[in-house]
Amino acid sequence: MLRPISLKIHDNPELNFEEFIAHETLTKFLKTRKGWKITPSAYGLKTAFIAVYDSGKEGSVVSYNAVYDAMKGIGHSSGHNLIAICSVAAALAAGAAMTKYCLPGKVILFGTPAEEGGGGKIKLLDAGAYSDYKVDINLISHAGNVLDTALSTSNAYESFKVEYFGKEAHAAANPWTGINALDGLITAYNALSVLRQQTMPGDVIQGHITDGGAAPNIIHAYAAGIFVVRAKSKKRLAVLKKKVDKCFVAGAEATGASLKMTPVMGYDDIVPNRVLGKLCRKAFNDLGGDIMPPELDIIYGATQASSDEGNVSYAMPSISLGFKIESEEGLHNPGFVKAARTIEAHRAALRAAQALAVTGLEILTDEELLKAAKREFDEMLENESLEV
Repeated sequence: MLRPISLKIHDNPELNFEEFIAHETLTKFLKTRKGWKITPSAYGLKTAFIAVYDSGKEGSVVSYNAVYDAMKGIGHSSGHNLIAICSVAAALAAGAAMTKYCLPGKVILFGTPAEEGGGGKIKLLDAGAYSDYKVDINLISHAGNVLDTALSTSNAYESFKVEYFGKEAHAAANPWTGINALDGLITAYNALSVLRQQTMPGDVIQGHITDGGAAPNIIHAYAAGIFVVRAKSKKRLAVLKKKVDKCFVAGAEATGASLKMTPVMGYDDIVPNRVLGKLCRKAFNDLGGDIMPPELDIIYGATQASSDEGNVSYAMPSISLGFKIESEEGLHNPGFVKAARTIEAHRAALRAAQALAVTGLEILTDEELLKAAKREFDEMLENESLEV
């Protein structure tokens, strides 16, 4: 039932906010499911949707995120077709169990576009989607050729555009009358290389020059680049970003060029909720999985990649279940595209869906578990530590 949907999404890769085939395929299918109310093109996003299963009785609200965008040039090299069907299957299973066992509460499935650089979940958060539906917890998954993990984490990141404005002059006849914008950018670039010697493990500084001047015999009046900083937490990212900003200011000071910095996009780090992780780990392992104990789970679940799911994890108790699929290549590689289409990957996604469904049902049926998850979440927000 879900494999044709996965293959249709996989074989028709669409970039962020342009996932029209995926959106139509998923919403059309969900409209055939009894008891589900579907809102396509939700909250002003053409390729977002919201599906709601309401028991009609007051209770907790469990949500799942479906992702379905692809990467430019390499298709579904993140296996988002698998994330989509995993979340759909988990939500449908939880809804069916609510009916069968007369459970109170709601299950919400959010169709979230543009994970690959567009921040669809952030736009839904900012628009009030999660708060409007009074969501208590959020669950999602991600495939990879790594170990299964219930406590996946990611790095916070921020991308920004840097521009230097100088003054043109003939580079041979009268260079002293000019102000070299490219020298400002190169000075900053070299300063970043020096800064890297004294950054912390997990700190990443990346960038490329998008405009290096018009011609070699001209003092360059304009230079620009796109840069990215990453860190293990958004608190650490704030510290790192201040140091990085000083490198760009130094370039302007050294050359006399004017500096303009414009934010492009940023994601928070994923902070997994250990109460939810414990429930998910047990459910997954009961299904034949092999997620390690929590003290190892949190280590092997760490990645320096980034996701807008991080912002969700700072808004409510959340986890991102990582499930293994066999692939000779890692994520964001053409080889992983092939792996994401196999029947083995499909089965792995459905097992992950079962674990996420059970996790949601545990919360729906046990108020004390929800209180514990929210207590941990509140403590995380209040006591998040930062070592500099």
